[in-house]
Amino acid sequence: MSITIERRILDLLAANSDLTSAELGDAVGLSASAAHRRVAQLRESGAITGYRAVLSQAARGDPSIVLVNVTLRDQRKETMAAFEAVIVECPQVVQCFLMSGEADYMLHVEIRHGETFERIHRETLSQLPGVTRLASHFVIREVIRR
Repeated sequence: MSITIERRILDLLAANSDLTSAELGDAVGLSASAAHRRVAQLRESGAITGYRAVLSQAARGDPSIVLVNVTLRDQRKETMAAFEAVIVECPQVVQCFLMSGEADYMLHVEIRHGETFERIHRETLSQLPGVTRLASHFVIREVIRR
């Protein structure tokens, strides 16, 4: 298998997962059936873990987006595992990143109509295990989403 062709297929699908096998094949110089087989092999190998629709903010219900830096009391394995076990169950948290630098984690929180960040902060985020500091940053406008 050509790593160059596989890399090109991955790049094309990352940019547009709606491409047909024929379109992929044309772009990388393969037949539609060969492109389909390559994509199947990439899925089986774990290189492709899934597909998703990227929705506009309006389609997501026009949520407010808050990025929250989270500092834990320490970086012991147990403290981080306890935090992560709870954060994955928080429906308003759509992404959680383990960070280098000043904060330990960064959360991408989406607030829907009828919710207030103050309530989410008070009832959920400030109650997370091991948290000593939260720094919230409200997104004014999304400039790019790929």
